[in-house]
Amino acid sequence: MSRSYGHYCGLARALDVIGDRWNLLIVRQLLMGPGRYRELLDGLPGVATNLLSDRLRDLEAAGVIERRPAPTGNAVVYALTPWGAELREPINGLIRWSTPLMVRGPDGDPFHPEWLAVALPALIDHRPTGPSPTIGLAIDGQLFQAQATDAGLEVARHDGRPLDAVLHAEAMTILGMAAGMLDLDDIREQVELEGDEDALRAIFAR
Repeated sequence: MSRSYGHYCGLARALDVIGDRWNLLIVRQLLMGPGRYRELLDGLPGVATNLLSDRLRDLEAAGVIERRPAPTGNAVVYALTPWGAELREPINGLIRWSTPLMVRGPDGDPFHPEWLAVALPALIDHRPTGPSPTIGLAIDGQLFQAQATDAGLEVARHDGRPLDAVLHAEAMTILGMAAGMLDLDDIREQVELEGDEDALRAIFAR
């Protein structure tokens, strides 16, 4: 890394690697799965192309990410290394810490629905005691699936599997439910629900 705090301290050395602007947001994108350079650029509104290239090079040199052959074509994708994937835990902590900052809404800031795939597992951290339903979350024309597992909540783009329920709602509403600030009864008039209501409640249970 080009800059260092020069402290023999775990926090300082971690920040030497991931403390530069955009680094943790690059990791956020890759927590959703490997991505091509163009996909990362599209998922990081506001980043300059040369800066993204520099950050990817630094993170690769530090061992946080790696390049792999793309499944198709001659391109490469960027992916987290096993060590880089361990950043999910501190990122989850920062997302939970940010809850008071999210209450005021986007204030004109861009929002990508897929960012919920990172945020929801941080905010909903219960384990199933029996068979867990799979619910769909329809946001801005995109459909995601969520299921509680022994490893925590798994959220991904819908892969075609049957869904026990589908919630059509705005992202702010879903975030409010995940943070425990809203209950389904509070927002029933603002959302559309298909399928088993109990399945939805099981996922968002506090």
